[in-house]
Amino acid sequence: MTKCLQQKLAALLQEKYDPKNSGFISTERFRDLLATHGSELDPHKLEVLLALADGNADGKICYQDFVNLMSNKRSNSFRRAILQGSRQLKGCSLRDEVGLGLPQRLVRHVAYETLPREVDRKWYFDSYTYCPPPWLILAITIAEVAVFMYYGIQLDRLVLQVSSPSFLKSPLPYHPQLRAQAWRYFSYVFMHTGIEHLSLNMAMQLLVGVPLEMVHGALRIGLVYVCGVLAGSLAVSVTDMTAPVVGSSGGVYALVSAHLANVVMNWSGMKCQFKLFRMAMALVCMSVEFGRAVWLRFYPPAFPPCPNPSFVAHLGGVAVGLTLGVVVLQNYEQRLQEQSLFWIFFCVYTLFVLCAVFWNIFAYSLLDVRIPPAP
Repeated sequence: MTKCLQQKLAALLQEKYDPKNSGFISTERFRDLLATHGSELDPHKLEVLLALADGNADGKICYQDFVNLMSNKRSNSFRRAILQGSRQLKGCSLRDEVGLGLPQRLVRHVAYETLPREVDRKWYFDSYTYCPPPWLILAITIAEVAVFMYYGIQLDRLVLQVSSPSFLKSPLPYHPQLRAQAWRYFSYVFMHTGIEHLSLNMAMQLLVGVPLEMVHGALRIGLVYVCGVLAGSLAVSVTDMTAPVVGSSGGVYALVSAHLANVVMNWSGMKCQFKLFRMAMALVCMSVEFGRAVWLRFYPPAFPPCPNPSFVAHLGGVAVGLTLGVVVLQNYEQRLQEQSLFWIFFCVYTLFVLCAVFWNIFAYSLLDVRIPPAP
């Protein structure tokens, strides 16, 4: 929708249909306006506007809701109006549309992969412009591959790099002896124990993370990813106090767990193909990677007394995904700050971080933990 047409409709609403500046117009007048100017709108947007008129039980529509709608900002009142009772969009399914180019088919595919409601899928299909592209997950993945290749050349090995005596000397991994270096709670994501570790994480990160970023944006997906990364390293520092941490599993498991939980919670609405098989495959990949991490943790270390990297970061990522991540993915195009459940989980997460920080400051000395020497 052009900016000129948006201003035109807004002016007509305010001047002709709301001369008293009450902030509301009747649904009948709103329908008249759509009948006159609907041909100038995107078909899906017109369909959503008609659904808004049909779904409003009060017989009136808020002017500000309309302005937000035309600016691709949908309020909670809009969603409640659309979903009220058994009302549904009257047009054909987005999947039935023909004559789409490759970029449009990709957007449609992503919509069916991640969104459970047809109104959201159509809204996303009309609104997405590939600007900006899903750069965050791609940038993180490229950085992880670059770091892995650098240390692969430096250590002269690609499989089980962790067995090299110089592996933990990098400034990136988390090590309990160096826990005062705060950046290590985040930077450990760029180090991996070997090509088998990197490959599994990279596959899940790209296959799940890129579509999610296309729908929810870099800010939201970055929030879930970073929270999973931090929760992973802090969980290790609390429960596996002598072990180092490497790998992006905390962030990856946060994204994958949130997505899988969202699919299960909206099972009937999710229209992605072979969803049961694909969900089973995702769980198999997660289990294989987690099993590999558990095996490596208890495998005799190459350089005792320092143990091999911990697997607890995976569990920290899952915890973030099933709480904070689910709330983020369930509220497409809704303001997170207006969601009480988001603030509840965010406060719980903040409390966990604070407790873990105090644990790292005091618990090691109080419990007289024998920390392996720094590499």
